[in-house]
Amino acid sequence: MTDELTFTIRLSATPRGARLARRLTVQQLMDWQRPFETAEHLAAELANNAITHGRVQGRDFRLTLRLTEANTLRIEVTDTRGDVQPPGTPQSPPAEAATSGRGLLLIDALADGWGTTLGPPPTKTVWAELDVSK
Repeated sequence: MTDELTFTIRLSATPRGARLARRLTVQQLMDWQRPFETAEHLAAELANNAITHGRVQGRDFRLTLRLTEANTLRIEVTDTRGDVQPPGTPQSPPAEAATSGRGLLLIDALADGWGTTLGPPPTKTVWAELDVSK
């Protein structure tokens, strides 16, 4: 049996929901007595991508945090747009003056690994993993 800690919550697919995902990630990692700075950025980017690219009117997204015995934190954000997949690798950087387009580049740079899992329909989960050893 593993001693995995899990936190999960449904949030509105709005900017307010994305901000709350970031704040709840910080609070949960503080409760688990783990560093939160990098995880905070990852949760914010994943949630922002969900409300920007995975939003369906009237449907929420789900934030799940899983902390394993090995101190690997897995941040999962599940939305209801399984038909819209992020690219397998981050695209080239946007123009310097662009106000968006850096999310996957940040996730790729900050996470130890990330990916996408489909299902059950119509959902997809975009996840990132991070070592949160003290």
